[in-house]
Amino acid sequence: MELMIGRVIKSHGVKGEVVVEPTTDEPEVRFAVGEVLHGTQGKKEHALTVKAVRSHKGRLLILFEEVKDRTAADSLRGTKFQAAPLETDDGGFYDHELEGLRVVLGGKGIGDVTGVIHGGSQDLLEVKLDNGREVLVPFVHAIIPEVDLAAGTCTIDPPEGLLDL
Repeated sequence: MELMIGRVIKSHGVKGEVVVEPTTDEPEVRFAVGEVLHGTQGKKEHALTVKAVRSHKGRLLILFEEVKDRTAADSLRGTKFQAAPLETDDGGFYDHELEGLRVVLGGKGIGDVTGVIHGGSQDLLEVKLDNGREVLVPFVHAIIPEVDLAAGTCTIDPPEGLLDL
């Protein structure tokens, strides 16, 4: 499975730089000088080598070996870059690993994880309960003590009333 790691917003300047909106937790790894990025733009596919990269207003300005001028940079607008997930050694999870997990409470399935919201202080799991209601569950160990990817489940131990909100 490949993840989207960023997309080209527009060209920048006259030397062929593009503005890239990174959608990865590790842009310094994904967009490092020398990396070959694989992207799609509609039915077009691109393989572009990072020549230079710098931060600019929360985004990245990237110069590719294959892009020589502003016209070529303009033609990349909308390109989405994909890459395989990086190996996590910190026990963390990717959103796509959590989405679709069966939520278990007291040994019984009660719903499914439909999404992940990344907040400033903590992440939240969007859960659609079997009764059709949707709830947000803080993704903290005290409330979600176990995630079993092999079994396709996450066990929750919510404080009283959390699922009633």
